[in-house]
Amino acid sequence: MKTIKIEIKWALIFSVMALLWMVLEKLSGLHGKYIDYHLYLTNLFAIPAIWIMVLALKDKKKHSYGGQMSYPQGLISGIILSVIIALLSPLTQWITSYVITPEYFPNVIKRSVELGYYKTTQEATAHFNYPNYAVQGAIGALIMGIITTAIAMIFIQTKKKPQAL
Repeated sequence: MKTIKIEIKWALIFSVMALLWMVLEKLSGLHGKYIDYHLYLTNLFAIPAIWIMVLALKDKKKHSYGGQMSYPQGLISGIILSVIIALLSPLTQWITSYVITPEYFPNVIKRSVELGYYKTTQEATAHFNYPNYAVQGAIGALIMGIITTAIAMIFIQTKKKPQAL
């Protein structure tokens, strides 16, 4: 358990940050009045998500590997972190859907039918619901976490210094 203590810590930080992001989206009207912009502006979540992943990997490098972390070590850490975030994702989605912004699904269903993305309310409801978002969120967290880690570790890994002659 101690070997993944840092990953657990950062997965919890990531989850809290995701919930705060949802509060920000709700307060800014993206789940109601400005729902037409939600599709585009919600993607800005990638900025703090990547930042948190990088901070987590740097923390792992500093505190678990004494500042010397190879690419495979970082990749394994990032995968573990991504798995934990993915496992927490249904809970954060539940909190978002039922506590923070229970009006989101009815609003997005109504608007998507009005705009013609879906022909009927039933079709829209089949897409915009907690179970669907919980699965999509978990899979997305895992995939994006691993991709982010794979790229970030190019820069975070300890580079071998050339030997002097």
